[in-house]
Amino acid sequence: MTPSASLPSQDDIAQFDRDGAVLLRGVFKDWVEPLRAGTAQLMADPSPLERSYQPADGSAPFFQDLCNWQRIPDYRRFVMESGAAQIASALMQSQTARFFHDHILVKEPGNSIVTPWHQDLPYYCVSGDKSVSMWIALDPVPRDVTLELVAGSHQQGRIYKPMRFDGTELYAGDTTVAMPDIDAHRDDHTILGWAVEPGDAVCFHFGTIHGAPANLAKQSRRRIFSARWVGDGAHFIDRGGKGSPPFRHLSLKTGDALTGGDFPEFSA
Repeated sequence: MTPSASLPSQDDIAQFDRDGAVLLRGVFKDWVEPLRAGTAQLMADPSPLERSYQPADGSAPFFQDLCNWQRIPDYRRFVMESGAAQIASALMQSQTARFFHDHILVKEPGNSIVTPWHQDLPYYCVSGDKSVSMWIALDPVPRDVTLELVAGSHQQGRIYKPMRFDGTELYAGDTTVAMPDIDAHRDDHTILGWAVEPGDAVCFHFGTIHGAPANLAKQSRRRIFSARWVGDGAHFIDRGGKGSPPFRHLSLKTGDALTGGDFPEFSA
């Protein structure tokens, strides 16, 4: 399969390895309209995994849904035809790229929900050194409401306690260390964040600490299509169906390779 998007440069790959995050400008510009159409279809008919938030202050909602690539044709075409797999392989420096899942995030204009600082890895039923999440903008996103990431945090060798976004523990009795207060010590970190245009992709490692502000602008939606990938050596971890996504239907056991129709594999 010939990728329809340009592969990352050696500088891009080096930055991803060093910082755990890199911005690829315009890499999916040809897929913006199909992904917007797919998102409209999804929002009209959400899946059972929909996880939308309605702020208590009455502000605009925050729509989320997961694992829809097999039932939304435009999403399926993106996974299979966009060249995202080859981009993922290059960034991960992996011989293969296995699709993990899609995640749609739509912060409507005026939404007051802040996405707290977290790492994705402890929420996922997967382990491995090679991973990449592609946070693909379907709308212009100004710097003040964009995704922010702590450079190099994927190399700390520490996975912090995963919390639900309502502040409760994801796993009862979890004794791992709580996420430090990044906002109170921003000057102690290199915080990455970019104003992005439709078709730009912020690519980051599952272990990279990241978060996002509220979308308090009154005019602009913030539609994001996230495509998550794993590379060589990835394997399944049974988290009791409590992670995100839960994948409760899988028969895999801890240590098994991440195989099956839910996780198509592509060669570099």
